[in-house]
Amino acid sequence: MKVSARNVFHGKVSAITAGAVNSEVEITTDGGDKLVAIVTQASVKELGLAPGKSAFALVKAPWVMLLTDDAGVHFSARNRLRGTVSKLVPGAVNSDVVLTLPGGSQVHAVITCEAVQELGLKEGSPATALIKASHVVLGVPG
Repeated sequence: MKVSARNVFHGKVSAITAGAVNSEVEITTDGGDKLVAIVTQASVKELGLAPGKSAFALVKAPWVMLLTDDAGVHFSARNRLRGTVSKLVPGAVNSDVVLTLPGGSQVHAVITCEAVQELGLKEGSPATALIKASHVVLGVPG
């Protein structure tokens, strides 16, 4: 499978919380990092999602927000992935920032060069990726 999304997380479904229309599906990556997705009940059924089933999560890099200090701040985004900047590729307007998570997964974020400077991002600095659960697309191996 080839996709344009920079972020592809492979793992297994670790939890499903069903609602009237949507379900909250938690994926635990092969490295132990966790991601939550909100998908329709129809998607859960069509994909055969169940705890223990192999799955993958896709997130486009522009949907990832970065922050460097979240002390005392609450967000509606379900996914807070703390890591370390392992690569920074500056462009003319935007930069590709790669965070490596404790479990070894990498998160790509495309943010403005101005934001990189404002946040003081550089290789080796800690940062947190925020991803809304509704921006996580789930798939299963064919």
